Amino acid sequence: MFELAPVSLWLEDYSALKALFERLREQGVTDLHSYLHEHPGRVEECSRCIKVLRVNRRTLDLFEARDLEDLVGNLDKVLRDDMLDQHISELCQLWDGQTHFTSQTVNYSLSGKRLSISLKASILPGHEDNWDRVLLAIEDMTDRTRAETALRASERYAKGLFEHSPVSLWVEDFSVIRDLLSEVRAQGVEDFRVFLDVHPDFIVRCMQEIRVLDVNQQTLNMFRAKDKPTLLSNLEHVFRGDMRQHFAEQLIDLWQDKLFQQREVLNYALDGEPVNVYMQFSVLPGHEDRWDRVLISLTDITARKKAEAYLEYLGRHDALTGLRNRSFFGDEVNRLERRGPWPVSVLVVDVNDLKSINDDVGHAGGDALLRRVGEVLRKAVELPATASRIGGDEFAILLPGVDERGCEALVEQLLELQALNNQFNAGSTPMSLSIGRATSQGQERLEAVLHRADEQMYDTKRAYYAKQGRDRRTLP
Repeated sequence: MFELAPVSLWLEDYSALKALFERLREQGVTDLHSYLHEHPGRVEECSRCIKVLRVNRRTLDLFEARDLEDLVGNLDKVLRDDMLDQHISELCQLWDGQTHFTSQTVNYSLSGKRLSISLKASILPGHEDNWDRVLLAIEDMTDRTRAETALRASERYAKGLFEHSPVSLWVEDFSVIRDLLSEVRAQGVEDFRVFLDVHPDFIVRCMQEIRVLDVNQQTLNMFRAKDKPTLLSNLEHVFRGDMRQHFAEQLIDLWQDKLFQQREVLNYALDGEPVNVYMQFSVLPGHEDRWDRVLISLTDITARKKAEAYLEYLGRHDALTGLRNRSFFGDEVNRLERRGPWPVSVLVVDVNDLKSINDDVGHAGGDALLRRVGEVLRKAVELPATASRIGGDEFAILLPGVDERGCEALVEQLLELQALNNQFNAGSTPMSLSIGRATSQGQERLEAVLHRADEQMYDTKRAYYAKQGRDRRTLP
């Protein structure tokens, strides 16, 4: 049994070591651990007291020795380097009166191969008084240790990727949500979208059942949280507003077994600032049956959304006055033509003397006057009415659902605001506006209404120049 055992077995004689311990005690040594560290040469002396009596075949194979003599003659190659601390630990266990000792240590084969081993040793029964028979069992842990080291390295690498990812990462548990969906399906529900419309409280319940397991550093940065507990205890401030609508769509996808999803959603940082994110949702492989491990990545697209909004604004607004531009005006006319509401009134506004102002004080002066016109129109016009700059000095106001009386009231308001603006800017060029108005009659096309308002504006403008003794057609 000794010879054929599948683990390395050593039968050794520790009697000389026991005698050395007794001499050390007589010399007053009480703390062997400290003593050996202070006198490292004594460790080697202890080792020389141990006599190897016999080893089995597995030992010779493990340490690549021809026979016992070859192994014993080369023990300095087997017991070396980084096993010193563990060897001291073994000696101290015996010093403290134990009849057995264990250790996780390192040996070397005769060819120099490093061996991670688990050692267990016992003084055999009947030999406790002189320690002349000690049995050591050595298990080769090299492969396991290497695998564990590789696993720990892999775990550190994965944790590093997670923790230092440049996007926000969330690990969540959706298992309760899966159970809730299964319960709804068991009730015979087929149209889940209709079910959510009828039971909006189900969406809230599912949101409350999400369990956040972990988040990374970028998540804390993105949502302005000082640490994970602060973020996780304030999630109601992160997921709010129209998040319920987005989550409803997410539930519908899950109902349809779409375990990978992506969409744009709006969250909020803990300081209240909106955070536009591109969300990618994925049930991790191996967890498809329970949804208990879900990885969610959030990429901050707030800057992109702001840029898109600004570009959209520029595409629909006049940069100088801040009013809507001609492109928006054309689209709005077409929309009102199709959908109303009727009647629709139109004001066409033109700035008097703009060319003369540009010639006299330069285009900067003309631009300043146009900006003042924009201020007046923005002050006077409220949604659903809109004011647009449709030419260099020409503006148009669309008034859906406004009759002739409402149109006249707005003209009076514009003239009052014009007077106030001139008083406020007394040192600047006075603003003068020619205004034409028209209201749709019956099923009249808006193109005809615009034409009538435009004609009236020109009549007003001609009257303005005639009053000044000038003919607008002869102006340079």
